[in-house]
Parts: sequence; structure tokens; C-alpha cells
Amino acid sequence: MTSQNIAEVLEKLRQKTMNQSPAGESVGSDQTEKAYECSKCQDRLGYIKGEWPNEVWVRCTCVEWRHAKRLMKSSDITEEFKKLSFQNFNTDGKAQVIKDAYACALAYYQDFESIRKDRQNSIALLGQPGAGKTHLLTAVANNLINELHVPVLYFPFVEGFNDLKDDFDKLEEKLERMKKVDVLFIDDLFKPAKGKPRATEWNVEQMYAVINHRYLNHMPIMISSELTVDELCNIDEALGTRIYQMCQDFLVVIKGDRKVLNHRLEGLANV
Repeated sequence: MTSQNIAEVLEKLRQKTMNQSPAGESVGSDQTEKAYECSKCQDRLGYIKGEWPNEVWVRCTCVEWRHAKRLMKSSDITEEFKKLSFQNFNTDGKAQVIKDAYACALAYYQDFESIRKDRQNSIALLGQPGAGKTHLLTAVANNLINELHVPVLYFPFVEGFNDLKDDFDKLEEKLERMKKVDVLFIDDLFKPAKGKPRATEWNVEQMYAVINHRYLNHMPIMISSELTVDELCNIDEALGTRIYQMCQDFLVVIKGDRKVLNHRLEGLANV
């Protein structure tokens, strides 16, 4: 039997196997195709086998979106936040500082690949709650993951530290991830409660360890916080000044009338 005939027989056997259900019943080609995430490579780890006699495995076009999918899964970004984008952030009728924050976030994403190894390779949106800081930085994160395939880890300050306190066994593992991931997104840093920043000695110590590691190794951070740079420095000057130095090229502080700047209070501005 020639090598060509062998290849044909093996292919027929493969097709027969594919068209059998677990119970041994034949299934239609449409049903078989629907079982694959990618009908081109039929989920062969993102590779396609060429036609005989040139049986060379080539990269399928699904490789990139599979990689982005894995990065998104490991980012800890919630399903709801995955929907946030630049396109669905509304700047119509907004204060100029909100438009400035939008422009800053978009410019950061566009410049990321050229600045990622620099000292000023990070971004901070600070100030008024409800102004869209988290939305804009999540849009940056989603684009970094899906378009540039850059790993991002999302760490919501309050919930993240509550989880760490509940499971100290995972503390070192989580902190190592925060230190080593390509981009770290810290949301609502030292978020105030009853008018006072949530900045226990332990919180500050852990945050300093993470940010100082990233500072020394020129690794980007993305920060949202209701606190200004001065207020961050009042909590810990070494920490606040590192954040400022890393983020100074992409930094917006949103301050003003909360009825105008807080989208949750829309409608009250004229009351």
C-alpha cells in the first residue's frame, strides 16, 4: 500500500470517528462543526494540518484570540467589566476634566508599546468618585489584553485585601502575581470609608512592597483612587512619590462640583 493510500485510509478513519457520537450513533456534519470553538483547526491547539503530501502544521488564525481569552481569564476582570470600552464611555456634555481623563486613558493605550519600559510608563486617574475612572482604566486593560495581548491583573483594593485577610495561605502567591504581572491595575487605592482613607499599616506595607518592586523594575501600574497625589503622600510619602513618578506623564486629578462630575448624580446639577 502506498503512503498516499495509507493517508487516505487514516483520514477516512478519522472522519468516521468524528461523525460518531459517544453512544456510537452517527451525527451530522453541522452538529460536529458546532462542537468546535474554531471550525478551521477543529480545536487542534490553534494549528491546521496541510494537505498531503505537504503535511505541515501551520498556525490557525484563532491562535491570537485563544491567547487573549486565556489572558482575560487570568486577569480577574469581572464579566461585567469586560464590557467596558472607550466606545461606550460617554463624553457628550461632560466637564472638560472628564474629557481630559478620556483623552489621557486613550493616549496611554496608544503609546503603551513605546513607553512600557520607561520610568514614566504608568497611568493614574484620581479624585472624584463616580467620574468614570474605573471605566476608563478597565477599557485600557481590556484593549491591552485583547489587542496587544499584554497580561493585566485587576486588583480591587478593598475586596482584594478582604480576600487576602480571609486566606493568608494565598497571600504570598497573590502578592507575587501582583509584582510579576506585565501590568497591574489597582482599583480604588485606599478607598475612603466614613471620610478616612482605608490605609492600615498592613495595607500600606503590602502596597509598598508591590509598587516598589514594580518601580525598581520599570513595570507599569494603572491606579484609580479618590485621593490626590498629596493625599497619597500623606499616607506614605515613599509610596505616593513612587506612584507620582511612574504616572506623571499620564495623570489626571478630577476635582470640582460633584453634581457635575459624578455620573451617579446626573440630574441633580440643576436642582
